[in-house]
Amino acid sequence: MIERVAVRTFTTTACTAVDPEGHRHPAPEHEVTEALLEITDSDGVTGYCQIQPDHLRPAVLDKHVWPVLRGQDPWDRERLWRLMARRQRGSGGGFTDRALGFVDTALWDLVARKAGLPAWKLAGGARDRIPAYGSTMCGDTDGLATPGDYADFAKHLVSIGYRAIKLHTWMPPVPGAPSVSRDIEACRAVREAVGPDVELMLDASHWYSRLDALRLGRALEELGYYWFEEPMEEASISSYRWLADQLAIPVIGPEVAWGKHLTRAEWVTAGACDILRAGPAGAGGITPVLKTVHLAESFNLECEIHGNGTASLVVLGATDAGRWYERGLLHPHVDFDRVPPHRNSIADPLDENGEVPLPVLPGIGDDWNFEHIGSHTVETW
Repeated sequence: MIERVAVRTFTTTACTAVDPEGHRHPAPEHEVTEALLEITDSDGVTGYCQIQPDHLRPAVLDKHVWPVLRGQDPWDRERLWRLMARRQRGSGGGFTDRALGFVDTALWDLVARKAGLPAWKLAGGARDRIPAYGSTMCGDTDGLATPGDYADFAKHLVSIGYRAIKLHTWMPPVPGAPSVSRDIEACRAVREAVGPDVELMLDASHWYSRLDALRLGRALEELGYYWFEEPMEEASISSYRWLADQLAIPVIGPEVAWGKHLTRAEWVTAGACDILRAGPAGAGGITPVLKTVHLAESFNLECEIHGNGTASLVVLGATDAGRWYERGLLHPHVDFDRVPPHRNSIADPLDENGEVPLPVLPGIGDDWNFEHIGSHTVETW
């Protein structure tokens, strides 16, 4: 039975930072504070999930999570997930899909550790490796500042094994962003650099109008891109239906729309996407994303999993959803394979064939350095 739910904050180091608009970019190595959600049962087994404290505040933990989990069997993940999801309505917006996803992921980690199995096997065990696409950081003024920078970086990514690449282009606060013309220049430069045999995608990050999105999508069609992601605000499902009806390139979505698998069902029935999109970090956890995968399967749709990390690998390993694992965010000035002090190893090493082997550790697959975390703990609540 579940006896303890807590969040531990600790210091570590990072080589990236987030700009005022929420986009990640390279930065000199610096100290940061990270957090782990910990759910422990009466056998002394703990499940973990690295979280963003802003999305799981003490008041939410105390008022909405602990009252549901206290004294419960962690194997009852479906029942517990439903009880927590119902409490979102009375949370005043504080109990977000992201927060729910953290708790659900920690429960999956806990029961898989108890079973002594990787969570992806426990959830289905469909495959033990997945091809990865290199997902770039957004454009900036140093490293990904020009179309030529994107082209050079794309050639490097192909040289180390990637067979598919997704671009995130320039976003505010970069001067002049967003720009359809500049996006097209970058997409063209990358296609010319890597040739016709590398699959390419674009995530336009929801800044455009319908006509801008249509113009960009038609350019991507001419360049042979594989999918077109999030060019407009995702709250407007009718805009995506309008766009998908006019483009031959697959429109993929939604990426961040609130509403878990229920919203994804609305996108499917509205004809707003050609490929469905969901990720555990933003769509309520592993449990609803597995539901989303089976929803897509029922409509003969592909479902690509959004975001990197072990929770995404659980879904990809448990099912045959998705052609790729999203590996990133990548930048020419960042060593993505750097092992931070709070980990013993990274969860998603890339092999020479451009594939990521699924984790073999019991749990969701994170290999924590508990000695570092213990000696650098700031507080626990």
